[in-house]
Amino acid sequence: MRNSKQPIYPPITVFVVDDEPMLLELAAAILQPEGFAVRTFRDPRTALVEIKKTPPTIVVTDYAMGPMNGMEVVRECRNIHPEQKIILLSGTVDESIYFNEPMRPDCFLAKPYQIQKFIEMIKNLAGIPA
Repeated sequence: MRNSKQPIYPPITVFVVDDEPMLLELAAAILQPEGFAVRTFRDPRTALVEIKKTPPTIVVTDYAMGPMNGMEVVRECRNIHPEQKIILLSGTVDESIYFNEPMRPDCFLAKPYQIQKFIEMIKNLAGIPA
């Protein structure tokens, strides 16, 4: 049986960076049926290497991770591609974490997030009409 959602062509690629495997699986399970190509990364450094090679449409990054925090990922992404679309997720901090930062994410979403709000945020950043 085919999925009733039509895939998005060309595919819009979303890189999801989080050190929690279950949250990576959840993001992929939410976004893939919507037609997005999703790549997940437990290690932010690996994600940054891949972003240099093949920039995604959108980067979704958690804030609290072992080797790097989400704001460090935001800064590195902006250094690689200044116009990179980025969503910062967190269950430990709020938007004030980047108020005084010159390089900021495009959007912030508090965990636990509502699935529909997450999808709408991704579509909005990708320029897809709601």
